[in-house]
Amino acid sequence: MEILENFSNLNVLIVGDVMLDRYWWGSVNRISPEAPVPVVNLTKTTLAAGGAANVAANVAGLGARPFLVGIVGEDDDALLFNNTLLQSNISANYLYKTPARPTTVKTRIIGHNQQIVRVDQETKNVLAIQEEDKIWETVAELLKKTQIIIISDYGKGFLTDNLLKRLITSANEKGIFILIDPKGKNFYKYRGATLLTPNRYEVAEACKLDNSDQNAIESAGKHLVEELELKALLITQGEDGMTVFQKNNGFLHLSALARDVYDVTGAGDTVIACLAVACGSGAGILDAAKIANIGAGLIVEQMGTTAISIEMLKSALK
Repeated sequence: MEILENFSNLNVLIVGDVMLDRYWWGSVNRISPEAPVPVVNLTKTTLAAGGAANVAANVAGLGARPFLVGIVGEDDDALLFNNTLLQSNISANYLYKTPARPTTVKTRIIGHNQQIVRVDQETKNVLAIQEEDKIWETVAELLKKTQIIIISDYGKGFLTDNLLKRLITSANEKGIFILIDPKGKNFYKYRGATLLTPNRYEVAEACKLDNSDQNAIESAGKHLVEELELKALLITQGEDGMTVFQKNNGFLHLSALARDVYDVTGAGDTVIACLAVACGSGAGILDAAKIANIGAGLIVEQMGTTAISIEMLKSALK
């Protein structure tokens, strides 16, 4: 696809909940005598950018330039997080640092390539008004050199309703596409965005539906496009692929492309990153969705949080 050659000319603003993904890898050979739990013999530790930072890693992997805005603590994990960002060619200069909350860390313990347990270190306190104003100063400067915006909402308190409103309003005033990966039952706080990328469970929860009823999910998709004044909606459905809804243009279902699914961690981040970079480079929404579907298929074949690369995408397209 010729559109891929335009990826390197794009500046992408990513605003959302950043986190450090830590993996403890090992083997399991026995059950603990202290409790009916496996004993993991730790062999290695790896770190990866998670949440909105994984979106930024995917954007960077595709060859575009990410501007990442989020919040971290003033702790040792923040230093590890900054180093992890640098390894993915992401600047940590736009992160807001505060001693009032810890850096969000998700630690996954893996035995024989199977996740045994996850330990979360986080706070979900909503930003104070003073913090929000300082973050908006950073966002306002970055908007001057941004061609497309991604909002990655993981429900950690960073994306206040007011911050979301300011972002969506500014994007519309400037004619910039704004794509949002939503969280929670209230999708109305995202009204006016260009495109939302919820999964089917989030749509079912927001619309009070049975997520196993495909007809209901499709009806909900059409309803959300109109009700939220979106240009489009993409519902990810795991092994069932994804469905794209466009205003006044029906919907298109894309079948999943993964040959073997090892880990779905971060697949949604890859989807929205591919969508944004493709749309920002001139692709139509349906073509961008097809690129995102290919990207998701590649990522779920990997173990652990993994970012897409332009080389992987080009190879798959061939």
